[in-house]
Amino acid sequence: MNILTLLIFTPILFGLIIAILPSSLRSSFKYITLLATLVQLGMSIWIYCNFKTGAAFGGINQESQFQFMQKLPWINLNLGSMGKMQIDYFVGIDGLSIALLVMTSFVLVIAALASWEIKSNLKGFFVLFLLLDMAVIGVFCSLDFFLFYIFYELMLLPLYFLIGMWGGARREYAAIKFFLYTLFGSVFMLLVMIGLYLSVKDPATGNHTFNMVQMMNPANYQQGSVFAVLSHQTIFGISARAIGFVILFIAFAIKVPVVPLHTWLPDAHVEAPTPVSIILAGILLKVGGYGIIRICIGIFPEIAHADAYWLGMLGVISILYGALNALAQHDLKRLIAYSSISHMGFVLLGIASLTTEGLSGAVMQMVSHGFLSTMLFFLAGVIYNRVHDRGITHFRGLATQMPKYTAFIMVAFFASLGLPGFSAFIGESFSLIGAFKSSSVNGLLPYWMAICGSVGILLGAAYFLWTLQRMFFGQVNLKGGSVWKTALTDLNIREKITLLPLALMVLVLGLMPSLVFDKINDSIVTFIHFLQLK
Repeated sequence: MNILTLLIFTPILFGLIIAILPSSLRSSFKYITLLATLVQLGMSIWIYCNFKTGAAFGGINQESQFQFMQKLPWINLNLGSMGKMQIDYFVGIDGLSIALLVMTSFVLVIAALASWEIKSNLKGFFVLFLLLDMAVIGVFCSLDFFLFYIFYELMLLPLYFLIGMWGGARREYAAIKFFLYTLFGSVFMLLVMIGLYLSVKDPATGNHTFNMVQMMNPANYQQGSVFAVLSHQTIFGISARAIGFVILFIAFAIKVPVVPLHTWLPDAHVEAPTPVSIILAGILLKVGGYGIIRICIGIFPEIAHADAYWLGMLGVISILYGALNALAQHDLKRLIAYSSISHMGFVLLGIASLTTEGLSGAVMQMVSHGFLSTMLFFLAGVIYNRVHDRGITHFRGLATQMPKYTAFIMVAFFASLGLPGFSAFIGESFSLIGAFKSSSVNGLLPYWMAICGSVGILLGAAYFLWTLQRMFFGQVNLKGGSVWKTALTDLNIREKITLLPLALMVLVLGLMPSLVFDKINDSIVTFIHFLQLK
């Protein structure tokens, strides 16, 4: 069986085991879930090690660009004189996918360890967790738009219940808000997907297809179809392809999230339990960035080129708005949530530059933020599990009270603010290099956007260092007094085992970014060449 298929559906097999086991064995559910994620991580590392680089690929429009492919007939309807409806189970990965795939598998292991804090309805929680696991892996592997959409929508259901049933006091509000925001974007994505299907024909069979690789080739569009590259069809006076790009961008921008489509994120993070916050920030946000690159720009490159200025503008706004809001927060989780909005703004800025450096920086930033946001939310969860409070001003002098915890939080804070030697520095630097270079290479982004992005790094240093000063330095002064002082014990063995690999990853990627760049470089260069041909 194909390794990607095993990677995608392994969680469901373990989920079925948990579902059929009696509740008397509930203590084993967390170990089964951890084993499932460890098996996945092992497979993703094997895929990473066997991923070929330096090959002379045939171009972005060729399926030879992708590796570990599996293509099987899935839904074939005979439409009589209109031909056949062709939907394939089609999976494969390239350099854009492989780094995010390994990062996702790693983060899911951490989320599984964080799930050990869940005490109620364990069977339901871990079955939903493994269903979500399958969906996010499936998104990064799908090359058929119909299959991609199924996995993309499948993420909604488990997340809705995981937030709504195991979240905080306002969990129902946060879950419904998240669900409606994401559903709003994906419903209209369905319409564009159908329009693309009716516009594209597989040259091998002559049938309409959902194959995303074929959708990237202008030659495969049926003459006169809605989304044909040379089509003059308009919707409300705007070209159909521009409308399609905007709708898809909004759907993925909600996931990133891009300002002003971000308001679900702080509420969802604050109310979600720690493992769900980890998946939201560490993985779900990257689905948005991946979708913008793979689908929005890959299928509508000329629209992306024409609207690059506005994409860059939204990236800069997200960087500054997220950072300024983080400065104003009193809840630790809410601060981390707004910092995520700011950091993902660098991803959009790098993408908008449409340069090799910018896109490489965007992918590195997504990988880096996956590890860092996971570490930050896990650390916030450690405090909350002990005293059920996250108020930044409610703590003082934690460095004396919890020295090992303080060491890890310092690593996470300094790495997140872009200190050289850590992974975020590489991602942000390359995104800014791409933004600076864009003005002279393709004339898409002005210099001031890169300068404003740099200001976001300064603001990041401000809110992280200010939080560090308020919570960890000075004399011990806790809102809960002696009760809190007794409860705030230092890290236990499970927490150390969880945090140490994350700290090592952000350091290793900062010192050896080639671990990511070597794998993604061929695909990025080919992708940029593809954009230049448009």
